[in-house]
Amino acid sequence: MSWQTYVDSNLVGTGKVAKAAIFGLDGSLWATSADFKVGGEEVKNLIAGFADTDNIAAKGLYFEGVKFVLLRSSADSIYARQGANGVCCCKTAKAVIVGYYNENIQSGDCTVTVEGLADYLRNSGF
Repeated sequence: MSWQTYVDSNLVGTGKVAKAAIFGLDGSLWATSADFKVGGEEVKNLIAGFADTDNIAAKGLYFEGVKFVLLRSSADSIYARQGANGVCCCKTAKAVIVGYYNENIQSGDCTVTVEGLADYLRNSGF
């Protein structure tokens, strides 16, 4: 299965994620939904945030130029919100999955979907 298929079918295709992207741990884009434009610095800050959340806790996390406030984090997940919109970001051994939800999607539904794919990739060695 291609990385794009994971975004199109396993994330956005479920109806529980509005936009999504998968990045390598080096910040390279592996796949994204067509309407999700995440910049290089935004991805670098996200990836660095898994090791040290102090910076994103203090300054926020940015996606598409919009500041999101950190809600909670762990070594493998970061959750942030901006109004009715939010992101669920999960790190695997080789990738970072970003799922974006809006006012039409429950945050918990997005979280379960993104974390489910992350668990699958972790169990597959990715």
